[in-house]
Amino acid sequence: MDHPELLDDGPPVGRDLALATWGLFVGLALLLFVAGLVGTLLGVRTELERLPTLVIGVISASYYVGFLVGSRVALAALLRVGHIRAFSALASLLSAAVIGIGMTDSPWAWGALRMVTGLCLAGQYVVAESWLNDLADNDNRGRILAIYNVVTIAAFGAGQVSQYLFDARLITGFALASVLTSLAVAPVALSERAVAPVVGDSEPISLRALSKVVPTGVGSCLLVGVAHGALGGMAAIYATRAGLPLSRVGLFAAAPSLGAVVLQWPISAASDDIDRRAVGALAAVAAAICSALLLVGPATSLMALFLIALVGGFSYPLYSIAGAYTNDWVDPEHLNAAASQLVKLYGIGAVVGPLLTAVLMGSIGVSGFYWALIVLHAVIGAFFVYRMRVWRSPLRKRPWSEVSLPARAFFIPATIVASSRRRRSNRREET
Repeated sequence: MDHPELLDDGPPVGRDLALATWGLFVGLALLLFVAGLVGTLLGVRTELERLPTLVIGVISASYYVGFLVGSRVALAALLRVGHIRAFSALASLLSAAVIGIGMTDSPWAWGALRMVTGLCLAGQYVVAESWLNDLADNDNRGRILAIYNVVTIAAFGAGQVSQYLFDARLITGFALASVLTSLAVAPVALSERAVAPVVGDSEPISLRALSKVVPTGVGSCLLVGVAHGALGGMAAIYATRAGLPLSRVGLFAAAPSLGAVVLQWPISAASDDIDRRAVGALAAVAAAICSALLLVGPATSLMALFLIALVGGFSYPLYSIAGAYTNDWVDPEHLNAAASQLVKLYGIGAVVGPLLTAVLMGSIGVSGFYWALIVLHAVIGAFFVYRMRVWRSPLRKRPWSEVSLPARAFFIPATIVASSRRRRSNRREET
């Protein structure tokens, strides 16, 4: 790395880090459980109301529009009042929006309130990632962000699975979600050991400047947002239209999150030991292949459930890879601003994802959901390979004896990718 000053800015993953962050993780888990439950309940409810596909896509996309606003609002609030106050204020607003969704049956109100929930959750992501980046260094950032992603993804998936316990046409599920949102503030605000870092002077960094410093992180985060918007925003809609019973819709929508819980740690750990771009490329291609296999069998089969779990398992770690790669290269005083810009980019992409998928599903049928996942993940993989070609760096970051087992599993296919890159380069030089 060209930034040796970043190597000693945080503790290793261990007891001290757990004590410093457990309150944050508990609060986030409750919030993401709420996000999974509310998103799935509303998805089922829009289908029960027989809304047009494009209207459903707009409602899903409005959640990510809130991301664009939330990333900016949260950074400003973070710098003014600190992590804990910003977290508490956003949770309070989220609680009100969630109960509001359950109290109305207007599609326009659902869209507006989903935008508010997106704003609040984007703000919580900025708070959390700023908090964690302050504690991380380049040697453990991938693992720390993996823990963060496992906690949030597992909680989100649990919320989705819990959908079958509630009737989406009643307010009960939304009321419970509102209560849990209010409780999420307690562990963050009251724990003596879960102390947020002191917010010092943070220098802003524009999106243009960030793209010059780390174009790979900027481009990949945008593309990953599109893919995740399609996967997370339209999975429940697809499952309902594909004929799954309501008791299975939540499980199908949650399967990608459950797959991510299993694969998040090994993929992110591998990205700490070898080139993150190579790991990202292989994970994206694997997600595209699994999406293609979903076209073969019926959506109601157990194999489809397994394959969609693998899609999420390979896809969801891509955001932590993009974030970790970006933070490897930005200066410490830009970490907070960079986290905000990444959430904004992810939000921009995630707005496009549900709309693109809705158009495909409207034109070619429910299989348009799978085709969107195939194309989007193939594009992400191609982008990572392209960046490896134009910006060369050693494939392995550590001596082989120190490389983790997950990294060794990725190393052989990554070496093949890198070797093909070198062969093409040599052919160009010869000609």
